[in-house]
Amino acid sequence: MRFATLYAVAIMLFASTGSAHAYLDPGTGSILLQGVIGAIAGGLFIARMYWAKFKAILGLSPAMPSGAEHGTDDSK
Repeated sequence: MRFATLYAVAIMLFASTGSAHAYLDPGTGSILLQGVIGAIAGGLFIARMYWAKFKAILGLSPAMPSGAEHGTDDSK
């Protein structure tokens, strides 16, 4: 019941707003572009990280030697 009341109030607030006549300067577009580029770069990094693990699970790539995930070399 409380959620329904909150939802109704939110709908009424959004329905009753007027025009903002806001000014968006060129810096706003730059920030948006930077966010999009960062999201793409982060998504590619995550995809690459999990794709290597996925291939290792399926046996499509050789398994990593022990300690390779921590950057240690036990062959010395």
